[in-house]
Amino acid sequence: MAPAAAQGEGGRQPFTAERSWQIQRLGAPTVSPDGRHVVAPVTRFVMAEDKGHTDLWLWRSDGSLQQRFTTNLGTDGSPRFSPDGRQLAFVARRGDDKAPQLYVIAVDGGEARRVTELATGVQSPRWFDGGRRLAFVSRVWADLPLAEQGKRLKEREERKSKVMVWDAGPVSSWDVYVDDRQFHVFSVAAEGGEVKPWTLGTDLELPRNATQGVDGFFDVAPDGSELAFVADSDPAINVTNLDVYVLAAGETTARNLTAANPAPDSGPRYSPDGRSLAFTRQRIKGFYADRARLMLHDRRRGDSRELYPDWDRSASGLAWAADSQRLYGAIDDAGTVRLYELPLSGSPRPITGESSFSSLAVGGGALFALRESFTEPPTLVHVDPRSGAARKLSTINDALLAATDLGTFESVTYEGAGGRPIQMWVNYPPGFDRSRRYPLFMLIHGGPHNGIANGMAFRWNAQVFSSWGYVTAWPNFHGSSGFGQDFADSINPEWAEKPYTDVIKAAEWFAAQPWIDAGRMVAGGGSYGGYLTTVLLGREHPFKALVAHAKVYNLYSQYAADFSAEVSRFGGFWEDGNRAVIERNSPHYRAAHFKTPTLVIHGQRDLRVPVNHGLELFHTLLQKGVPTRYVYFPDENHWVLKPNNSLAWYAEVQRWFQEHAPAR
Repeated sequence: MAPAAAQGEGGRQPFTAERSWQIQRLGAPTVSPDGRHVVAPVTRFVMAEDKGHTDLWLWRSDGSLQQRFTTNLGTDGSPRFSPDGRQLAFVARRGDDKAPQLYVIAVDGGEARRVTELATGVQSPRWFDGGRRLAFVSRVWADLPLAEQGKRLKEREERKSKVMVWDAGPVSSWDVYVDDRQFHVFSVAAEGGEVKPWTLGTDLELPRNATQGVDGFFDVAPDGSELAFVADSDPAINVTNLDVYVLAAGETTARNLTAANPAPDSGPRYSPDGRSLAFTRQRIKGFYADRARLMLHDRRRGDSRELYPDWDRSASGLAWAADSQRLYGAIDDAGTVRLYELPLSGSPRPITGESSFSSLAVGGGALFALRESFTEPPTLVHVDPRSGAARKLSTINDALLAATDLGTFESVTYEGAGGRPIQMWVNYPPGFDRSRRYPLFMLIHGGPHNGIANGMAFRWNAQVFSSWGYVTAWPNFHGSSGFGQDFADSINPEWAEKPYTDVIKAAEWFAAQPWIDAGRMVAGGGSYGGYLTTVLLGREHPFKALVAHAKVYNLYSQYAADFSAEVSRFGGFWEDGNRAVIERNSPHYRAAHFKTPTLVIHGQRDLRVPVNHGLELFHTLLQKGVPTRYVYFPDENHWVLKPNNSLAWYAEVQRWFQEHAPAR
């Protein structure tokens, strides 16, 4: 049995896994055009029901009001203010809705009014045409009228055979098997009525594997005259080339704005004055972490140009300023997600500093975003676009946090592979005392091209691990995003060597600190982090125990995962030279060297790294007589998302560490 975390100073409670689920989670805000009101979804979790309930909350930007705006037992999400700021569109499943529908409610109160009744549901609403119409996306069968979609859904659900057939990918995406439906854009009058197709009939569709959301794949010109959307322009069944298309209202022939670029173009966003269309461009085909360049298309002249060719960061989280002369972005920047001003003439300018900011929204000449750090969950703030000063608006978690014993954190830099400086986040337990010696939990992030920024993750929460008594570390090893193009691409296709060296160098840095017990260092990670953990398992390392979650164990079998439906950037494993690359990088080739106690965790519904990887590693460890344990979640995917499963996950990890490197 793991020891209970001690009560902190002043009676504050430890930041346990249970406590992390008491934090209410804020979603992306929307701002009225005059900047006076902000609405965001807020999710609270009911452990007895093992689920969350999401309502919309309303704030005044001057801080004078914070209140729950909707009270639905289900989920109210995707809020959008109308151009006049008087109405709010959102997506919800209420009453007898069999799928999420589009609703509109007056900001000054009253009952929400259902606008659509589509069997296939709606997502990602957009106002246009002066607030008279709304665009949205639904996943439909392109060969059926909307009125008949429900019939086919019912037939599919009730048929005796559940067989599915594919002639081409994608077969799956993360945890969803992708059927023969397509994502298409539709529109409807704000008062309701006939739903009109927009992209149907173009022989194009939004990316079919966009099962995590389609917000970044379309936008509507403010006057409603044109739709910009992203679609695959390559007819080959094993090649994808995402391009930005524009389609005039009432037409069925779309024009490809980015046909000359063979790599992905995405994220179209019309300027408020309708003269420009911003989008992002990558140039390396098959490399998802290639730098996303900010492009600007002049709709009058018909040409496009790249802004900031020499800026070594990716454009993301983009929102236009009201004057259409600049954009703002939430930019992954050296271990922190910073707000940037991105003028059409001039250079990118960072606005914010240490804390991370996301879900950027613009209104009334001000910026609104979710601010977070390792000790602050996402919190709604008003940001001055000139100084970067942030004023907190949401206080719904303040009482809980005030009664919680939180640790501290800092950023350090050490010398990694090839002498390259590596940034690393270090989190210290509450009441950290440098005269004592602490165990270390080396956290190995996933991706691999997803750098760890200063923010509160809820699946691998450093504060929870700190409440157990561990110092924790997040090294942003070679391959991490936010440190420039060359750094991100430096591990391809040799996934293992540089990140392995960086982790070992980080461990050496900690072993040299007088407040770390080098005999009680453990490590673990998920996804690519699980892969790199399993690389450690087969090589020399100082860790007493490992945790490998959703890990890639066998690179040959990983070629069957959900991202492999098209030609790889570096070719198949059967091509000349690739066999040697796999033998150098696949953990299973070093099984003869496995000797470290390893906790293996996997979810049955994980299609990104299929469950066979977990079973293969577990059985290999059993055969070799290495201490191991297999934790299997039949109802989880690549992540552990259900509240009570999350508590079980943390309990198993803590139990494993207490058995092999206890926090005394």
